Amino acid sequence: MLASFCLFCTMMRFLLSVGIAVLAYSVGLAQSITSVIDSVRQQYAPDGRVALFQVTLDSAGTLTGKTNLPEAKQALLARLNARRMPVREAIQVLPAPSLEDKTYAVVTVSVANLRSNPRDAAELATQALLGTPLRVWDKDRGWYQVQTPDGYIAWVDFGGFERMNKTQFEAWEQTSKLIYTQPFGFCYSKPDRESQTVSDLVAGNLLTLVGTTKKFYEVRYPDGRTGFVGRAEAQPYTDWKASAAATEASLTQAARRLMGIPYLWGGTSTKGMDCSGFTKTVYALNGTMLARDASQQVHQGTLVPTPDHDFSQLRPGDLLFFGTPATPDKPERVVHVGMWLGNGEFIHASGHIRVASLDPKAPHFNEYEWKRFLRAKRMR
Repeated sequence: MLASFCLFCTMMRFLLSVGIAVLAYSVGLAQSITSVIDSVRQQYAPDGRVALFQVTLDSAGTLTGKTNLPEAKQALLARLNARRMPVREAIQVLPAPSLEDKTYAVVTVSVANLRSNPRDAAELATQALLGTPLRVWDKDRGWYQVQTPDGYIAWVDFGGFERMNKTQFEAWEQTSKLIYTQPFGFCYSKPDRESQTVSDLVAGNLLTLVGTTKKFYEVRYPDGRTGFVGRAEAQPYTDWKASAAATEASLTQAARRLMGIPYLWGGTSTKGMDCSGFTKTVYALNGTMLARDASQQVHQGTLVPTPDHDFSQLRPGDLLFFGTPATPDKPERVVHVGMWLGNGEFIHASGHIRVASLDPKAPHFNEYEWKRFLRAKRMR
């Protein structure tokens, strides 16, 4: 009896040790697979704001998630195969099948609010103006995950844009366009300012140009609506594009015309803007596209030397970046941006669009920004 009990105990210890070994192997394998996923993400989608690679290993050992980068999925499976890490995969490559062939879109309202998640209460990530082309990646109820021309990915509700298939989208792109150039205004149902408004308009809005009257342009929206815009408030896009130039004078003029517009986190329009939305808008109104966020804009352009807060080499239109420098334990954080005006002054979105100075002797000296100044870049 005692011998049988001892044999039982020996078997149990053996099975337990095997179980522990198997568990350790499984945990180690999962960690190795996760490490490969992270390395692929770092290579193909290091900035989740402009690329989708939302892939994870679930508890059943299956790769799940979504990506808009088929090459990233292929690279992941190839690396796992080369390391002899067999896994099941259920990674969806976007666009989602539920979108069918309508994977393109154009904004139909003066300013569309794009959010970080598919719900009204989600953080405002950015904005897109009327006439902005979008790539559509996914759908969640009445929300659509889209990508703007500057690469930013966020969610917009169904009321802010017109979905199109590739043929419809290309046809819209080939139409003659009109760009609205005033900070604010309206499109009217008739060539008469007393007629019913079709919608409000903001600087940078694009509409299809249908015809011209003595005082108005006749226009068409991406969703088929038609209306009239005052000729003094807009230009044919080709004319505007030919003359648009990011010069010191034009950038300064555009920035000062936005004075007083309220700060809005996620805003990139004359209805409200954050710091990088402001600099992005100023350059966009002069024909130059910048990245969306300050932490992205800082990697564009050419560095302008500013040794020991010596700003003598700066020119109007240069961008100033602020934040916290890197330390041995933490990377640099760029959290604010403004535009140099000259004479020690810069303009930025802080509460509202305002002018401040980096000259300690000036009455409007901004000591807070002076202390956290990082560097300056020239974008032209």
